[in-house]
Amino acid sequence: MKIRLISIGKTDEIEIQKLIEKYEKRLKHYVSFELEIIPDLKNRKNLSIEQQKIAEGKLILEKISKSDTTILLDEKGKQFTSVGFANEFQKLFNSGTKQINFIIGGPYGFSKEVYDFASRKIALSTMTFSHQMVRVFFVEQIYRAMTIIRNENYHHE
Repeated sequence: MKIRLISIGKTDEIEIQKLIEKYEKRLKHYVSFELEIIPDLKNRKNLSIEQQKIAEGKLILEKISKSDTTILLDEKGKQFTSVGFANEFQKLFNSGTKQINFIIGGPYGFSKEVYDFASRKIALSTMTFSHQMVRVFFVEQIYRAMTIIRNENYHHE
């Protein structure tokens, strides 16, 4: 199975980028993982919020296939404990899913088209985090899920 984390906008902070790279490197021992960054819209300041969501949505939808499982990271999504997330991950592995796309939207969320396309939504928290921080948190949680699934000594209850 391949896991892709697709996100709008680059990571500006070098410290955050280093943390992401640390967990990406660790993940390669367990699963094929790719972080794909969709560049920020060039004319974003000239677009309404809805126009931004639609334009970003088109860019997101170009990157994914109907045969993929697509999960949005959305504050209104279902919340999990780390063990619960690992259990959901295991179900996806067992289902024969070939590719999972986790999507982090732009600053205003997702277009209706992206919401309609996705199979589900999950939330890291009801709090709002910067898109850069969400990348670190989520890549670490994927790594944590893999260690839980393999019963390795990383996660402690």
